Amino acid sequence: MHVPPDLLEITEALLPGVPLGDATLSEHGRIHHVVLLPGKAAVRIARRSDAAADLPRRTELLKAIGRAGLPFAVPEPLTGVRWFGERAAVAHSWIPGSGHPEGTGDPARMANVLSALRELPITTELRQALETRQHDADPRRWSDVLIQEVLPRLPERWREDGRRRIEAAMALEAVPYTLVHGDLGAGNIHWGDDGEVIGVLDWDFAQLFDPAYDAALMAWHGWDNLRQAVDAGTYRRARVWEDTFGAGHLAAVLNGRPLTCPTSFVTYLVPWLEEHKVS
Repeated sequence: MHVPPDLLEITEALLPGVPLGDATLSEHGRIHHVVLLPGKAAVRIARRSDAAADLPRRTELLKAIGRAGLPFAVPEPLTGVRWFGERAAVAHSWIPGSGHPEGTGDPARMANVLSALRELPITTELRQALETRQHDADPRRWSDVLIQEVLPRLPERWREDGRRRIEAAMALEAVPYTLVHGDLGAGNIHWGDDGEVIGVLDWDFAQLFDPAYDAALMAWHGWDNLRQAVDAGTYRRARVWEDTFGAGHLAAVLNGRPLTCPTSFVTYLVPWLEEHKVS
């Protein structure tokens, strides 16, 4: 995708002397524009003022995750966060490899990624970075955000169904919280030609939560593949998280912070409900 001139200017300022002739713009950045410089770097430029304000905190969290000892690469900040007017940007190291097409994947290797996250010891540094990222002046539960901000905005025909979905997730048994990535799917896991994982990108939604949530997100590779990659209990909980408005949508509310655009959130949610309605 073509990179607009203003984003190229920021990229050049962050990485002076780095050739930009092969620069492209990622199609997947939801919170940031991501300028890709293959083999060199990826530059993240905040799309909104709230994302810009949060970028230094996200960058410190990424450093802590990178030092935690995961068995695959994590993007490393190559620069500090710099401001360009009201925009904030940072350059990250390049992670080679590519994502799998939707519905494909090796269950054993999917299991390796999930177990690496689930079994990672939570160091004091990582816990502090995650808690700083996860909590703010309005530390509510994800269910409160859905009940207070989302349900009233749903079309009336979906409110009772939506409440049932939330209550099913709230009724899940308690499990030890572990590091969850929060956006496993699409192109965020990079695999090598040998089929092994090289690295995992985009840790914007990382937090301590039920590891079955990451499993639900990894169903991008196919639910049948996921069933073979995890134990029965994890698979069952993953299905419940997916049924709660789609696991990918939940990433926006799991930290308990108010939704930036709740009406827009519902706009995306209603087509999902139409597609996944219970007959």
